[in-house]
Amino acid sequence: MFIAEIFYSLQGEGLLLGVPSIFIRTSGCNLRCHWCDTPYASWHPEGEHLSLQEIMKRVEAYPSRYVVLTGGEPMIASEIRELAGLLKSAGYHITIETAATVMPRGIPCDLGSLSPKLSHSSPSAAVVGQGWAKRHEQRRCRPEVIRSWMESVECQLKFVVSSADDLKEILALLQEVGTIPLDHVLLMPEGTDPRKLQQHSLEIARLCCDYGFRFAPRLHIELYGNKRGT
Repeated sequence: MFIAEIFYSLQGEGLLLGVPSIFIRTSGCNLRCHWCDTPYASWHPEGEHLSLQEIMKRVEAYPSRYVVLTGGEPMIASEIRELAGLLKSAGYHITIETAATVMPRGIPCDLGSLSPKLSHSSPSAAVVGQGWAKRHEQRRCRPEVIRSWMESVECQLKFVVSSADDLKEILALLQEVGTIPLDHVLLMPEGTDPRKLQQHSLEIARLCCDYGFRFAPRLHIELYGNKRGT
């Protein structure tokens, strides 16, 4: 598998916020979000090719039973299903962080962390080219895939929010995908540095109070800044 990094840190986002976890970040993505905070695993994939046995050996060196499969987009990684199966057989709790553009099809998973991309994620064709701009727009939000995940495993829906204007789009998508507990819908401020996060946080906290959603801080950015291995 093409792996960008494997590291041990606190889960910085979502329902398992603060839980020490082992992160396996695959390299490669089928989207091109203009604000992507891991370009080394998406826009410009970097990493090393590791066998499943090598990945498991590195995972086993850490003192946690929580594993996060992330990216990039982990669901397009070769052997991702085989890796998830090995992790499950070894007794790990598996979170899959995905944009929910690929059907789960029974992949072993304890928590699906789904992050559908809103329209503000779309890149400029002048930057990525017409082909990538079109592919991103076609793929970024697939309600039928989200529904399949929600029917298969426990899920959280995590939205990157840039302003209150995004709420109309979020509410429309929630209406389309079906019932999910409000405290499993997370609004996360867009930003890759503590100052920008703080600027957005108060407005998003108000929206969470108004609609009953869960506020999702980015703990790893607050603690470590936007850098690898955290």
